Order: sequence, then structure tokens, then C-alpha cells
Amino acid sequence: MAKKGKKYLEAIKLVDRTKAYSIQEAVELVQKTSTAKFDASVEVAFRLGVDPKKADQQIRGAVVLPHGTGKVQRVLVFAKGEKIKEAEAAGADYVGDAEYINKIQQGWFDFDVIVATPDMMGEVGKLGRVLGPKGLMPNPKTGTVTFDVTKAVNEIKAGKVEYRVDKAGNIHVPIGKVSFEETKLVENFKTIFETMQKVKPAAAKGTYMKNVAVTSTMGPGVKVDPATV
Repeated sequence: MAKKGKKYLEAIKLVDRTKAYSIQEAVELVQKTSTAKFDASVEVAFRLGVDPKKADQQIRGAVVLPHGTGKVQRVLVFAKGEKIKEAEAAGADYVGDAEYINKIQQGWFDFDVIVATPDMMGEVGKLGRVLGPKGLMPNPKTGTVTFDVTKAVNEIKAGKVEYRVDKAGNIHVPIGKVSFEETKLVENFKTIFETMQKVKPAAAKGTYMKNVAVTSTMGPGVKVDPATV
């Protein structure tokens, strides 16, 4: 463990904790300070001036990143009839109904995202207790409850990410891998940043973007100056 600690301490020295960097500098630093032996994920964290307890300040949705996240999502589609063929043709990893509901009830989770057609939600709703805490429940707000399964599967495979404000007003979103070209990470960051500005609740008072930071899986966080984006 000491070895990892030493690397992390060296990495921290490169980051000025009191400074907010331009997005280009921040991405460069995140790539430099990644101490993991694997291709670490890069994430952006927003601390927002919203009160998530109030219904009109809930922020939730999804956006397709121009360069994806570097991870191909495994998609499970709950559908029936013609929609089964459509989902298979779109490249879904698993498609079905009752058999997969039973599998999940028995503890099967070899997938990353669930898409469900609206007529399946009565059945899928029974899995709420299991899927809810894991953040896997399909939701119309994130485009995962829809009859357009082709579009849903295509977007997820292309690099769609979901965002949701937590109880403390924070949102964490993956924007790629440390191995990405810097320009791709910057473009992915800008896409999610612009999305956050668009979804600002009208009821939010005071400073909206309180803090924005990028970080790698095991590296230090680097503050971003929103004015530079």
C-alpha cells in the first residue's frame, strides 16, 4: 500500500488545490496524475447550488457523449412481440421478458443498463426493490422507458451517460479514460457541462455551479474554472 501512497503524494504535488484550472489544463493534469496501473476512468463532479429535496430542483437525465466513455455498456431490453426482434437487431446484449425478470430476482446482474418498453413496466416495476438501489431502474427521463428501442440501444452503445443529482447536490459523470486524447476528454467535458447549464432549475437560487472538478479513478481531483469552458 505504501508504494501507491507515495505515487499519490507525488501526483498531488502537481496539483495546486487553491487554483481553478482551464479545462485543457485540468484534463492534462488528470492524465499526468493518474496513479493507477490500469486505464483509469476520468470523471467530472459538479457541486450544484440546488436543493434536491425540492421536487422542482431535481436534476436527472442522460446525454450522449461525442466520444463515448471508453466502456461499452451491456444492454438488457425488456420487450415483447416485434420489439424483441427490433432490440436484437439494434445490438442489445439480452432481450426478453419473464425469464430475465426471474434471473434478476435470483441475483443475476451481468448488464449495465436496462431499456424497457412502456407495456413491460408493470412487470419490471416488481424489480424496483432490487434495481432501485443500484440505479438500474428504467426511467422515461433518461430515455430508457420507450417504444423506440432501436434509438435507445444505439445511443447507449454510442456512449450515453446518465446523470442524477444526489442528496448533497452533487452530480458525478464519467467522461472517458485516461488513455483518451486530451481533445476528446475536453469535448466530452464540454458536452456534459453545457447540458448541466441547460438543465438548471428555474427555482435554483444563488450560485448554480459551486464547484466543478475532474478526477481519475485513483488520482487527485483537479478544480475547473467554469468561466474558461
